[in-house]
Amino acid sequence: MRKTLATLTACALGILGAAALVSPSPAHAQAKPQTVSKGVAKPLKAAQEALQKKSWQEALAKLNEADAVAGKTPFDQFTINEMRGFAYVRTGNYAEAARALEAGLNSGLLDQADVSQRVKALAQVNYQIKNYDKAIEYGNRAVKSGFADAELYTLIGQAYYVKGDYKGTLRFMEDYVGDQIKRGQTPKEQSLQLVMSSCVKLDDTACTTRALEKMVQYYPKPEYWQNIVYSLFRTPDVDDRLMLNTYRLASDVNAIKRGEDYTEMAQLAIEQGSPGEAVAILNKGFEKNVFTEQREKEKNQRLLDSAKKAAAADQASLAKLEADAGKAKTGAAEAGVGKAYLSYGQYDKAAAALQRGLTKGGLSNPEETQILLGIAQLKSGNKAEAVKNFKAIKDDSKYARIANLWALHSQQ
Repeated sequence: MRKTLATLTACALGILGAAALVSPSPAHAQAKPQTVSKGVAKPLKAAQEALQKKSWQEALAKLNEADAVAGKTPFDQFTINEMRGFAYVRTGNYAEAARALEAGLNSGLLDQADVSQRVKALAQVNYQIKNYDKAIEYGNRAVKSGFADAELYTLIGQAYYVKGDYKGTLRFMEDYVGDQIKRGQTPKEQSLQLVMSSCVKLDDTACTTRALEKMVQYYPKPEYWQNIVYSLFRTPDVDDRLMLNTYRLASDVNAIKRGEDYTEMAQLAIEQGSPGEAVAILNKGFEKNVFTEQREKEKNQRLLDSAKKAAAADQASLAKLEADAGKAKTGAAEAGVGKAYLSYGQYDKAAAALQRGLTKGGLSNPEETQILLGIAQLKSGNKAEAVKNFKAIKDDSKYARIANLWALHSQQ
């Protein structure tokens, strides 16, 4: 409220000097000087003196006396309203302050140079007093006139949101965010949060998905990635291969938090012939102390021991498997070798083998292999090629969303 109060107070300043009563209004400085009429001059002078002494209630009483005078001119009323606005701000009566200063704005007598400040102040104070329709009205007036700043855009979006107009919030904030992106600017995190929250309130899954992806694109925080990952886990008809690939992404963006997820990822990796990957994820889980109960620790230690044994045997046979894969007519064996190298952190070898597998063809899961190739390239520092491979996955593929998210992650 401090900034709003300061802004609103500034709008009322300038009417405390004697010049406010006897000199031309700034808006008419080049025209015939305007002064208050004789009938209101005395109570207005008394009100001004009371304001200078910070006797707010006395000032308001004198302003009421001036307002009761018959035959007031528009300038008389303008002066009364400006002084009232100042007094009401000082007494903390922001609703009345807004009403008085709004009248001053609408009078046509306010200096044109002060209009933008007044409009923004009225948007802010109306938001504070929960008159959200008025806040939106003045906020949009500032937008259309071209003097709205980032803070005011956010205030308008919040006003739509708190009054329950989630469609209005979404429409306004998506337009604002879209314009920022077109200009090459980074949208404010709060703006993206308003978009996402509106999508959730509207129970619009597609909208929520788009909003979450924007969040991680510009603010790749683990909590935002976690929201995306767990939405992927809830996707209907997720098979084990897609689930493991989801876990791969989740692990890379540090979005796995539960011990049970570390365990499930390790089990899936073992089942799909990647014991090295199981060893890596379980070691990470133990390092992060995600297994809290003794029974859970013992279970995962047994799983880790089993994965280590399988990985040792796998690594011992890897050279022969690679040689045999080179002789094979299809790329399945090459893809398997590439996946193994990837799990052991040998990213250059993994990328080469996976590429050979894709080139030979005959793969049962070519899209998964392409994603693994992108991961290997990303890990080896070749981001451009990684993004290229991720984006090559067709939109109608079940791997499309995972691939798109890997592409976003690669560009961060």
